[in-house]
Amino acid sequence: MGIDWNRRTCARRGHITYHPHEEHLRATLRATTAAGDAWRCLRCGDFTLGAPHGSGPAADAPAVPRGTVLRDLFILRFLAVERAVRGVFIVLAAIAVWQFSNSQDAVRQFFDKNLDVVRPVAVHFHYDLDHSPVVDTIRKTFGYRHSTLVLVAALLLVYALVEIVEGVGLWRARRWAEYLTVVATAAFLPLEIYELTEKVSWLKIATLVINILAVLYIAFAKRLFGLRGGRAAFDAERQSASLLEAGAPAGTPAPAHNG
Repeated sequence: MGIDWNRRTCARRGHITYHPHEEHLRATLRATTAAGDAWRCLRCGDFTLGAPHGSGPAADAPAVPRGTVLRDLFILRFLAVERAVRGVFIVLAAIAVWQFSNSQDAVRQFFDKNLDVVRPVAVHFHYDLDHSPVVDTIRKTFGYRHSTLVLVAALLLVYALVEIVEGVGLWRARRWAEYLTVVATAAFLPLEIYELTEKVSWLKIATLVINILAVLYIAFAKRLFGLRGGRAAFDAERQSASLLEAGAPAGTPAPAHNG
């Protein structure tokens, strides 16, 4: 069974009703009952008792996301949270690199001292610390120049800013954020694929799959770059899913649209 996104959202946030000035629309949105007037919810289509939340010309009625538009909004907000969380972790990484750049000698001494402490344990488990790839990688970082580490920290901050801006824009369903997400994510796909050729891990594979699906989903579902009719078809879909259907009798299916 499919999810009824309209009723699911109304159950959490409540109904949205509207009193249009146009008589022919008002007649389809209002029902008279023994308990008083009931108004049709612009999201789920159910009638609810009480005064409408707003009134005015039909053109001023709120464009209430519903149906597939509401589902798309839910998915976009999931991606927004993922982008924001990733941005926060990248900021923490940038701070760590910055602090490391200012105390390389102290960190090197701390690392070498503690490496000698754990060496007997490694020998007991037959693990060669002197030829460990992890240890070699850490030691290589001690040879980086201060200016190089500062540049890395700066680039990480820029990357984090892009991720956070994407997250905020996607949460607010801004079209520019959808374009930014598709372009920025697609730009890093070759790097993620290259990293898989160096070393395969389930985390890298999962990240690559999620990013590819996100690019394809946003581009096609939101009709970016002229796909599936482009912006005109996207606006028509939103309009038909909210205001136009509000004028139809309860239970009437939404108008069909091609493309």
